[in-house]
Amino acid sequence: MLRLAAILTLIANTAVADPNFWKHEWPNTDFETTSVENWVEVLSGGPPRDGIPALDDPTFIDVANEGRIEEREPVITLELQGEVPRAYPIRYLMWHEIVNDEVAGRPIAVTFCPLCNSGITFDRRVGDQVLTFGVSGKLRNSDMIMFDRETESWWQQAIGEGIVGELTGVELQTLPSWMESWAEFKARNPDGLVMDQPNQRRNYGANPYVQYDSSHRPFLYSGEVPPHGIEPLARVVRVGEVAWPMTRIAQEGEISENGVVLSWTAGQASALDTQNIWQGRDVGTVRVRDGAGVDLAHDVMFAFAFHAFWPDGVWMLAQ
Repeated sequence: MLRLAAILTLIANTAVADPNFWKHEWPNTDFETTSVENWVEVLSGGPPRDGIPALDDPTFIDVANEGRIEEREPVITLELQGEVPRAYPIRYLMWHEIVNDEVAGRPIAVTFCPLCNSGITFDRRVGDQVLTFGVSGKLRNSDMIMFDRETESWWQQAIGEGIVGELTGVELQTLPSWMESWAEFKARNPDGLVMDQPNQRRNYGANPYVQYDSSHRPFLYSGEVPPHGIEPLARVVRVGEVAWPMTRIAQEGEISENGVVLSWTAGQASALDTQNIWQGRDVGTVRVRDGAGVDLAHDVMFAFAFHAFWPDGVWMLAQ
């Protein structure tokens, strides 16, 4: 049924591969200003605008008071200098995809696109304006298209850039954050904070994309497969326009090249494998730092998405 629905959606969207089709739903978006060259790439993922509800102003609890999250479950960790570390559990982001938060007066958006395994944290400021992000319900190359409520411009989550509307071409600042297991976060940050469970009716802790990351083809994606024989849904670690296959990092344990130090440790469950997130196979945690040990902004994403958005990107294969 999932495959049939994808085919029907693809046919329907291909027939209306024109920005005029979206104007009735987005009357305040400037479709004349856009970097999208091929509108066939823009598809409806199924849910309408805000059908996947982003979270605003989340509440947090002390690590010691959290008893619902299993040890191997992934969280997105944010450790800003001088601030109490925060964990954003994937069990919540799976169902909401965006969290609009503020840390020490700094507005941020913690984002997760399940179809690309892309988890990125952005600064929500553009000049003097603070943006609030929502989920548009649209996909491009199977990656979430976000929108801001202030200008209703569209933003590509994987690249953090405006692609439709007034803010087309504007790039958001990416902040260093990373996915790790809940056990890793709380062992390092016993006095840290963790986002509390939202007061919404969702099956938190469950994965609605069972065995997705072992599929042969991404959902609603018709682009090229990655080069070098890399499987489309294999994980890669992207730093800028350079990507390292996760399998290589796991095999070598630590890699130091191109001005980047990548280290791998076991213990983190895949959020996109089994029905219960915590039971997913071990994909491990990667930390990405510079030569001085400073955390670097990066993303752990599927190979097809890296190739789609960085077709001329550099692949750091085994030597």
